[in-house]
Amino acid sequence: MPEVPVITIDGPGGAGKGTLSTRLAEHVGWHLLDSGALYRVVAYAVQQAGMQVADAEQIARVVRELPVSFQSGRIIWQGMEITAAIRTEQIGNLASQVAVLPPVRAALLDWQREQACAPGLVADGRDMGTVVFPQAKLKIFLTASAEERAKRRHQQLEQRGITANISSLAATIRERDERDQQRVHSPLIPAQDAVLLDSTHRTIADVFNGVLQLVRKRGL
Repeated sequence: MPEVPVITIDGPGGAGKGTLSTRLAEHVGWHLLDSGALYRVVAYAVQQAGMQVADAEQIARVVRELPVSFQSGRIIWQGMEITAAIRTEQIGNLASQVAVLPPVRAALLDWQREQACAPGLVADGRDMGTVVFPQAKLKIFLTASAEERAKRRHQQLEQRGITANISSLAATIRERDERDQQRVHSPLIPAQDAVLLDSTHRTIADVFNGVLQLVRKRGL
């Protein structure tokens, strides 16, 4: 059975991975895996159950029976749509804390790998190219400065009518980056064979076109 081609797009939150991955998957007609959303769903489940982050084994048990489905951009948990609910700063920060737990990462590993179905998969996350899909045909590591990512997040929140402080957002982003980069298991680092892209001073259209050229060069 031929191997399903995979493109991984890793990097810190706010660098543009989600938009890039969605556009790329739609353009090439492949499936999309948003692992960041998956960890946010876990964080949401932890919050709703009133569990403590320190109880890694209990959270892992919840993960193994996680009642979640992704339906045309909508995220359904226990029969309820939580697409917007998991995008809060609180859930994002909790997801980063949950993501450092080895039992939780192990419980989600098989689920994520099962998403690699024909004709191909675009996988968006933090360890897609290093741990989940080390055999990927193309690996992208997309980043941007903390200040630029805070600015983008501030604009998103303003559009939703939510007041936020850019300095506070930048501080939270740096803390999350440090936690992701220093965790023992699956740290946020580029794969050795990843293509490094910095989106700080580039539009998403420019980044997308650059990645599309790489996809064509690799024959994908």
